[in-house]
Amino acid sequence: MRAPLRVGLIGLGTISRFYLAALRDSPAMELAAVCDRDPQKPAPHPVPGYTDHRRLLRRTLPDAVVVTVPDDARYQVCSDALEQGAAVCVEKPLALGIAQGIALRKLAEHRDVPLFTAFHRRYNPAVARLRAECAGTPVREVTVRHLEHVGEHVGEHVGEHADAVGRHLGVRRRGGGCVAGGGPGAFDLVRLFLGPAEVTSARITRDATGVDRRADLRLRAEDGTARIVLGRSFAGEHNDIEVRLADGRTLHADMLAGRPGSEHVLRQEYAGVLDAFERCVRGVREQPDGGLAALRFVRDAYRMERTVLEEAADPGAPGPEGTGLEAAGEAADDPASAGRPQRPGRPRGPGDRGAPIVPAPRSGEETHREFG
Repeated sequence: MRAPLRVGLIGLGTISRFYLAALRDSPAMELAAVCDRDPQKPAPHPVPGYTDHRRLLRRTLPDAVVVTVPDDARYQVCSDALEQGAAVCVEKPLALGIAQGIALRKLAEHRDVPLFTAFHRRYNPAVARLRAECAGTPVREVTVRHLEHVGEHVGEHVGEHADAVGRHLGVRRRGGGCVAGGGPGAFDLVRLFLGPAEVTSARITRDATGVDRRADLRLRAEDGTARIVLGRSFAGEHNDIEVRLADGRTLHADMLAGRPGSEHVLRQEYAGVLDAFERCVRGVREQPDGGLAALRFVRDAYRMERTVLEEAADPGAPGPEGTGLEAAGEAADDPASAGRPQRPGRPRGPGDRGAPIVPAPRSGEETHREFG
């Protein structure tokens, strides 16, 4: 019988309690240490507690770590863990931008250490039943809806502050609004049912401060199409997926089981996350990690917005090649730039994903930008 993996939990925010519950119930993993910058948070746990993740890594020497720190801190924490040889399970998104994600992936490959992105909806019971219903029949269309109110969602850093200044702090920490926040998880579900997909068109709505609050994104895969609908100003919470099969059937799954904010569902999902992570560490990987693909999806959605805005400002201007977007994309994909500040004058996009934070409109609460 193999010894349980010793796991360090770095980041004790709201979502950490689901990992803690899953670790308590796991026969294959055990909690070895916890870490949070707030010195009061590690105290209640019956394992060594730290306020510096590097000290946890040095003193505990865990087999693996679970990283739930805010988006803008993930790159450094994951890098330090990988350098020490600890397997990493990190909350989605993998990093703040594609350059950081590429750098982490290359470091994991160099150190021969698993890097696992936690897409918890992949392990949702309703999604599992839906996949079983689809078995053996090609999927032609997928629609994923992720609608919420930021102040109500259990795991959102953006919702920690109700005022505009606090909201912008949250947006900058996670790299954007609804596309950067809800997009990676929704996109991973598209990949789960359709395989690799790319953005073909979008409609994004920003509020008066320039934060993307709603998005309607269309995607194309090899054998089908998809639609992702995201919202941060929804009354309540709605999270579902609908698929149309080649035989004409349309199937549906409510990922919240009719109970918005259901902790029971989240506990099941995160138990699935840790089970899949443990198998990954043991050498059994179910499918390629989707962390980088999700970052590219977010980058491409914001980049498309910038392209259309530039074309709208100058209808006679050339397309993406003439606007220099190819060069910007190459720079964003260069892992050597990961973690480095941008040069003065370069457009600063949500999460450095290649799109500028659009100035607030001069009047009105929101502005609609349509694509495709």
